[in-house]
Formats: sequence, structure tokens, C-alpha cells
Amino acid sequence: MSLRLKRAYLPPAPADGQRVLVDRLWPRNLRKDDAAIDLWLKEVAPGAGLRRWFGHDQGRWNEFRRRYQLELAERSDVLRDLAGTARGGELTLIYAARDELHNHALILGEAVARVLNE
Repeated sequence: MSLRLKRAYLPPAPADGQRVLVDRLWPRNLRKDDAAIDLWLKEVAPGAGLRRWFGHDQGRWNEFRRRYQLELAERSDVLRDLAGTARGGELTLIYAARDELHNHALILGEAVARVLNE
């Protein structure tokens, strides 16, 4: 059982296991053949309004985290599905954001990990 996060622009690796894209938009300049995405879960990404509001502004990070957690609370079925995939083997959440410390995939990964620990 393993849960990882990885930027979409890094090359796929066998250790990634199931690769799930968790962005609402397809990553720019990334060919679908090169991405090796097994599943694209647009619905688990932040809503369009929240995504635009955040705009990767680190000053809005804490509020973005709070709002996105509220959105995720309404998607518990998807979180359970992702946790089930992680229980069955390797799961890598794929995201496009440049900032590896302030992006929605971190929050999503934490939510999935909480479900795994229940």
C-alpha cells in the first residue's frame, strides 16, 4: 500500500503504480501518450471558482486549504475509491502545479491518507 504525489511533467516510472491525474485541466504541453495516465479524475480537483481565486498565491494558501477541504468533504465517495486503490497497491496522484509545497494534490493526498487510516 502506497500513496505518492508527482508532477505531471516528470517521467512515469514503474513504481508509480496507478497514475491518477487530479487536475481539472489537462497539463499544458503534455502529450497524452507521454503522461501514462491511468485515470483522470477532474471531479476531485478544486472547483473552477476556487482554483481561479487561489491562483497559486501563497498568501491565500491557508484559506484555500480550508475551502478545498470543505469541497472534498462532499466527495467522500471519490476519496474512498482512491483509498481503495492505494490499499490495493501503488497509487500516484499526478498534478501539474509548479509549486510542490502549495498545491491541491497535497491536500487531496492528506484527505486520502485520512481515509486509509480509518
